[in-house]
Amino acid sequence: MQTTHTTFPLADQTVHRITFDLTTFTDADLLWLPHHAQITPAGRKRKAEHLAGRIAAAHALSALHDRTLPGIGPNGEPLWSKGISGSITHSGSQAMAIAIRHQNALIGIDCEAILSENDAQEIKGGIIDPQEDAILSRSGFPFALALTLTFSAKESLFKALFPQVKRLMGFDCARVLSLNDTTLTLELNHTLNNIKKNQNITLSWCRFDATIVTLLCRI
Repeated sequence: MQTTHTTFPLADQTVHRITFDLTTFTDADLLWLPHHAQITPAGRKRKAEHLAGRIAAAHALSALHDRTLPGIGPNGEPLWSKGISGSITHSGSQAMAIAIRHQNALIGIDCEAILSENDAQEIKGGIIDPQEDAILSRSGFPFALALTLTFSAKESLFKALFPQVKRLMGFDCARVLSLNDTTLTLELNHTLNNIKKNQNITLSWCRFDATIVTLLCRI
């Protein structure tokens, strides 16, 4: 599969980004993965996305002098080497990964295509409550952009929390408090392990053309 590797800074960390050409993917490309048998039954697009994500992760780990690719956990989560915390995301024809040398860092990354205004209005009820709706409407950002950013930030938070809570979480687990040109702050609606209810968590974000990237990295 043809890929291109680039990096960009976010939240004082280096994010590794892979863009890929789906038309060049073949099943033989998966043989590079130690866990290729686990992903073989998936559809073509899913396999290419998974491969691109692991290539991004390999670059992130190489920067830490670690060559062990993350495996796949029982809920599809990446399994990192001991002493490493990381996160992987993909959207469309790109994948991104971040890894740091810390066993229990709170780290999650997510990228999302920006919603259309119509789609944002149709799905907002599953992502935000009326209080959040008002905050996004007053934010100064187009509502679709603000909702995409909120969706992505909550996804990043859930990814960061999953290694600790070991369960899937709904969008009502956190609410957006504020957002600006570089950050978004969420408040937890429930206590999740050692992270207390009402605790504020701030994530960084950036935009690539029609894609939003959010990152939570707390050591």
